[in-house]
Amino acid sequence: MITYSILAITIVFSLLGFRDRAFLNKYMFNPWRVYNDKKEWYTVLTHAFLHVDYAHLFFNMFALYSIGLALEQDTFPQFFPEHAHIFYILLYVGGIVTSSVPAYEKHKHDVSYSAVGASGAISAVLFSFILSNPTATLGIMFLPIPIPAFVFGIIYLIAEWYMGKRGRTNIGHEAHFWGGIFGIIFTTLLHPAFVPMFFTQILSLFHS
Repeated sequence: MITYSILAITIVFSLLGFRDRAFLNKYMFNPWRVYNDKKEWYTVLTHAFLHVDYAHLFFNMFALYSIGLALEQDTFPQFFPEHAHIFYILLYVGGIVTSSVPAYEKHKHDVSYSAVGASGAISAVLFSFILSNPTATLGIMFLPIPIPAFVFGIIYLIAEWYMGKRGRTNIGHEAHFWGGIFGIIFTTLLHPAFVPMFFTQILSLFHS
């Protein structure tokens, strides 16, 4: 299955990066290098299969396992029985590319900036899931109280937008935000009926 394949590839690549700094440097995303050498374009994709440490790797892979499997095995086959796997791959890859664009534009003249991590792609998967399953319950790390997925999504987008504007962290908040936006737009284009279904399901919570 695709999610398990992504998990395996990401874990192997990340472990190789932990052990070999040259390997990490070769495949991480450095906008300055891409801007000045178009042969470096492949790092726009490869950086999503690398992570900076075990905690970074664990949190991203746990999120992908929790949300990605549900989307791949349930939601997409239900609505796109003939093309579920293709659409799921496009969602993930599209999330990687789209979430990299803001960093490229912002840092293409900054030789010191580099990025790794699957967070942009996972945000795309997360918000595809939220759009199609808004009343499912999701938990926030360190807060053992499950909340509706659409509430989680609102909090997530606001927090990532604010932290991205505020800056002063080593976390790619803008990648998280735009990956999520891509997930919403891509899923809506695949099946526009998800939008009225989204609001219908939310309203049902208040009439139950």
